[in-house]
Amino acid sequence: MGAFEGVTLADRFRNHFGHTDHLYGALLAEMADDWEVGGVTRELFEGWDDADARQFPQLRLLAGLYRIVLRGDAPQLEGFYPALGGDLDHHEAWAPVRPVLAAHVDELRKSLSEAPQTNEPARSVALLVGLARALNRTGLRRVRLLEPGASGGLGLLVDRYRFVGQGWAAGPQDSPLVVKRCEAEGFSPEAFDVVDRRGCDVAPVDAATEVGAAYLTSFVWPWQLDRHARLAAALQVAREHPVVVDRARASAWVAERLAEPVGEDVLTVVWHSVTRLYWPVEETGAMNAAVEEARGRMPLTHIAMEHRWDAAPGDADPGMPFIEVDGEAIATCDHHGPPVTFQR
Repeated sequence: MGAFEGVTLADRFRNHFGHTDHLYGALLAEMADDWEVGGVTRELFEGWDDADARQFPQLRLLAGLYRIVLRGDAPQLEGFYPALGGDLDHHEAWAPVRPVLAAHVDELRKSLSEAPQTNEPARSVALLVGLARALNRTGLRRVRLLEPGASGGLGLLVDRYRFVGQGWAAGPQDSPLVVKRCEAEGFSPEAFDVVDRRGCDVAPVDAATEVGAAYLTSFVWPWQLDRHARLAAALQVAREHPVVVDRARASAWVAERLAEPVGEDVLTVVWHSVTRLYWPVEETGAMNAAVEEARGRMPLTHIAMEHRWDAAPGDADPGMPFIEVDGEAIATCDHHGPPVTFQR
């Protein structure tokens, strides 16, 4: 069992949600039973018994299954997906799901190697909050955004979204995406102008295409209709304002971008959200070192929305993510962004 001595994949499937109140909870419970009797689930997850908890192989497979449904290759399952208009009892889904799994073993096993790319646009509220702190400190208003682990680049479009919090609002009033219930009591947004924006990812997604949009959609849980609505709105923004996401690893890419000349009146912002858990420790260290090395050459800030996995090893819940500005945790937020609560 390696790092999970005494804990099987079946146990981890059952414990992921701990209930069967929605489609994925019900499917994981059934997959656990199927794994224990040597069914198709055991074939699908062969070699993944000792996978690190934060790699979430079960969510990768469910996203792969969702992609099969989205492209129309399993119409018998659409009725179980509320985001597709389905209203069937999710407790009855396993019987039609199991043969779909068996018919797509190779594709679904490949999906296990693809890290989740939720690219939740509402997480950019963390960037908005972090930017206000950095802009106040530096007095600069021109911003260059760099996002390692950018996926489809939706987190780079912070100035194209509308945010509404407790007693404040920011962003264009006519934006297709309005991120509500941001809270952040006492927050005062700062005006800024994004003069350049660019991202990188080891597997970038072109969010402006139908294929890319479907891929990102597959990682959003199908009963979370508000999140699907936010993603659809953000994808509209991405089609109107496409961004560049290079295929590259974070540390080398950040170092290369930070070696480029930039005006003294421009604040360079290295920003990422819920990506650190997928990076090797060495990669995170190298990226942080590249940021620190560049600080003496330009106005620079490092903003992150990340969980504290180092304080919650194994299968432990790391809790809510923190919004960090240059290593200082200034607030907490939900896994998908709002609401924001400032540290006291």
